Amino acid sequence: MESHPLIICRCEEVTLAELVETAQAYPCTARELKLRTRAGMGCCGGRTCRTLIDQVIQQVTGQAPSHTVPLGYQPPIRPVSFQTLGGQRA
Repeated sequence: MESHPLIICRCEEVTLAELVETAQAYPCTARELKLRTRAGMGCCGGRTCRTLIDQVIQQVTGQAPSHTVPLGYQPPIRPVSFQTLGGQRA
């Protein structure tokens, strides 16, 4: 897999090159790659990059990612009501 400056995790600004280099240096699981690079640990909780992290692990190690300890999705920091988003009061 070619290293590339393409940003995979927008929240933490982790590039494809960083993910590939880390996966090659430390043969690890998707969860370990996440912990080493912070990919998937931003405000979206991995909703946009989780599948890409899994694909990097599969390409570098040749093994399908194991989810014995899954990469979890995190809820928003705090719930926001639709009324707050709309800006209108009842």
